[in-house]
This record gives sequence, structure tokens and C-alpha cells, in this order.
Amino acid sequence: MRPALRTMSLAVAIAAAIGATASLAEAAAGHIDAQKATPLAHEELYKLYGQKSWIWKAGAGYFSVRQRRFTAWSKENGSPSYGVGRWFITGPGKLCFKADWHAKDGSAPATTCFSHRKQGSLILQKREPNGEWYVFRNAPAKPDDEFAKLRRGNYVSARLNKIEARLGKVE
Repeated sequence: MRPALRTMSLAVAIAAAIGATASLAEAAAGHIDAQKATPLAHEELYKLYGQKSWIWKAGAGYFSVRQRRFTAWSKENGSPSYGVGRWFITGPGKLCFKADWHAKDGSAPATTCFSHRKQGSLILQKREPNGEWYVFRNAPAKPDDEFAKLRRGNYVSARLNKIEARLGKVE
């Protein structure tokens, strides 16, 4: 496999791992009805993600409000990589981030998008284009919600800088 394709595969694997921890209890209960839910407004998504880090199983992504910069690091499958790009809101309820992912065997761009809907205070999320809806934030929020992995502040830069130094900075 060509290095750029291997890197892109890594980026896709990372993105697939994000949000893959759907609340099975709610899904099994069958009360998730995304069709009856309304998409989050632009302002709600901005407030939900802006200036926060999304902590993943093997990495994290940071959504800076300054120039909507998106930065991330990963050690998926034990291989360090980092991504630098932008995050953006493409329509009602839809947030995307596009980054150039860098690993020791090359770099490749990847875009990842998530849709968000709400039913009262409950927030649903799914990875686009083919993900399944799951509870992102319960009402009231629970400690094991995916939402709980969003933390105010930059939990990315220090680790990203170390990986970048090891792999070589790419402008």
C-alpha cells in the first residue's frame, strides 16, 4: 500500500473510532428517533465544540475558535500521527473537520463529518455519511456520554508537538 494511502487509511480509522461508543442501552430501548429530532443550530454546534478538545480512545482533537483551526493527534494501532486543518459547520446540525494527517510513512487529507439532532435536552449524533444515530448527550447528561469526552481547553498541542518533532514538522 502506498504511504499516502496507508496514512489516509489511518485517518479514516481514527475518524471511525470517534463516536463509535454509542449508548447501547438507549439504542436497545428504541427511543432514539432522529426523524422526530431537530438539527442543532449553527450557534449550538459552535458553542458545543468551540475551544474544546474531544478526547478519543487513542488521541484527541481540538476545535479552536481562532480561524476555526482543528488540530489532532493519534496513536491508533500504536502508530503516532497528527492532523492539522479546519473545522466548519456545513448546515443545520452538521459539523465537519478537514485535516492533513501526517505519519512516518507520509501524509494525506481526510474530512470527517457528524450530524447532530436534539430532542429536548437529549442530543443525538451520527457519523456521516453512513453512521447510526446514537445518544451523544443524555438528558440529564451521564458520565459515560460521548459528550463527556468534550473538555474545555486545548488537550492536543503538547502531544501533537511531541509527535510532530518525532515525525518532522510539515508546513
